[in-house]
Amino acid sequence: MSTIVEIQTDPAGRKSAVEPCLGPCPIERGMRIIGGKWKGSILWHLKDGPVRFNDLTRQLGGASKKMVTQRLKEMETAGLVQRQVLSTRPIAVTYEITEFGRTALGVLEQMKTWAEEHDL
Repeated sequence: MSTIVEIQTDPAGRKSAVEPCLGPCPIERGMRIIGGKWKGSILWHLKDGPVRFNDLTRQLGGASKKMVTQRLKEMETAGLVQRQVLSTRPIAVTYEITEFGRTALGVLEQMKTWAEEHDL
C-alpha cells in the first residue's frame, strides 16, 4: 500500500511532515536484506543449485574472496543462503540459496530486465 506523507508549512514558513514514517519503509527494509554490493549477484549465481565457494568467487569476477566471504556470512545470517561443509581437509564448502532467498529472485529478474532495457 502506498502512503503519501503530507507536508505542512507553519506560519513562520517552516515545513514539517504530518504523520511521517517513523521506521524504515518496506523498500528500505528489503534493500537492507538483498541490497549491498554482490548480494544480488550471489543469489543469482546460486539460483540453479549449490556452488562451491571458489567457483562462486570466479563467477563474480571483480569480487575479492574476503568480500564474498563477508557477503555470504551476512546472507547466511539473514537466511538467504545456507553453507554446507563438504570436507575439512582441505576445506571445501558449497553455498545454496534457501527458499527464503528464492523469494527475492523475482525482484532480481525485474532489476536485470530493467538494467538491460536501459543499457545500464
